[in-house]
Amino acid sequence: MGNFAKAVTDSNFESDVLGSDKPVLVDFWAEWCGPCRMIAPAVEAVAEDYEGKASVYKMNVDENMNVPQRYGIRGIPTLIVFMNGQEQERIVGAVSREAIAKAVEKYV
Repeated sequence: MGNFAKAVTDSNFESDVLGSDKPVLVDFWAEWCGPCRMIAPAVEAVAEDYEGKASVYKMNVDENMNVPQRYGIRGIPTLIVFMNGQEQERIVGAVSREAIAKAVEKYV
């Protein structure tokens, strides 16, 4: 995990993500997932770019089962932008830093 994207778990998802007053990007990933590792630097870069304007969290789907199940995460990486406790946008698969930034930018 980098310095800007923080870990989120089933237990603090409600307060950290749904309770946030700014946009939140959540990266659902797993250690064994090649595409997840491939986009990790892009997710970290977006977290740095939007520091103070949006929050970026990473949720390990192997360690947290409830939230991924609740949001129907079937494939990883899945990136979801939340605003005011609601899912706004979903990206499935490995995408560019620009695509991730564009998704976040709409809500800041």
